[in-house]
Formats: sequence, C-alpha cells, structure tokens
Amino acid sequence: MLNKIVIMGRLTRDPELRRTQSGTAVTSFTLAVDRDFKSQSGEKETDFIDVVAWRSTAEFVSKYFSKGRMAVAEGRLQIRDWTDREGGKRRSAEVVADNVYFGDSKRDSGSEYGGSSYGAPSAYGAPPAGGAPAGGRASASGFGGGSDFAEIGEEDGELPF
Repeated sequence: MLNKIVIMGRLTRDPELRRTQSGTAVTSFTLAVDRDFKSQSGEKETDFIDVVAWRSTAEFVSKYFSKGRMAVAEGRLQIRDWTDREGGKRRSAEVVADNVYFGDSKRDSGSEYGGSSYGAPSAYGAPPAGGAPAGGRASASGFGGGSDFAEIGEEDGELPF
C-alpha cells in the first residue's frame, strides 16, 4: 500500500517549535495551497492544509521558515479521530511531513536563507563544509549558527554538477 503526499504552499503563520514530555521536537503549521483550477465564479480557491513535522525536520522548519514563505512538504496523509470539548466526535486530516523544502528562492522570500533545492530530509547527511549540500539537499543537523551557503551568481560560470 502507498500513502505519499507532496504539497506546496505558503505558511499561514510562523511555525512554533514544541517538545513532547520526552523531549522530542514537533512543530505544526498550515500551508495555503492554491487549487489548479478556478471556480465557476472565476476565482481561484485555496485549501488550508495542516502539516506536522517531527524531530530534526521540526527544528529545521521552526528555524528557517516563517509566515508567507513558500514550502514544499513531503510525507503521508494521516486521519485522526478525536473528541471536542462538548463530547462530539471529530475527524481531522493532516500531512505528517518527512521532508520540508524551500519552495521559493532567497530573492523571492526576502529571508536570510533560500534556494528551492535546500530542504530538511532527515535521512540525508550533513552538507560538505563551506558550501551547498551535495545533491541539493541538506539535513536539518547540517545547518549551523552562521551562514555556510554562498549564492552563486550567473557570472560565476558553470555549476559543478
């Protein structure tokens, strides 16, 4: 069986890092995802999709993403049943993100860090010292306190891959 989902949208608020009682990092956020088609009235509709990230991916998201930033979340769809304060049965759908990537560039976002190819897949190793990660991806543990990334201008010649 297969449960794989990839969504791309803008964060509706700043992600907030929390910790479970055992100290595991978790953050939840909502992505505003535009539909590919217009409604009968000619308006594009938007879906607001809840996303939760755990461990190093949660730490990465809370550190490098903010409200309005374009993000790509890759993971699985999870349905949860719960009871509200009035005792009513409720059901929620959310994406449990294994990986979160930047969906915009540094220039587009106005953020300190950027580049559509950097992400936080926890299964990948740390980036090589002094430059962008191999394969265009980085582990959340690979981001240090300072900026290890240098933007490559068009005049810098060919890319090394």
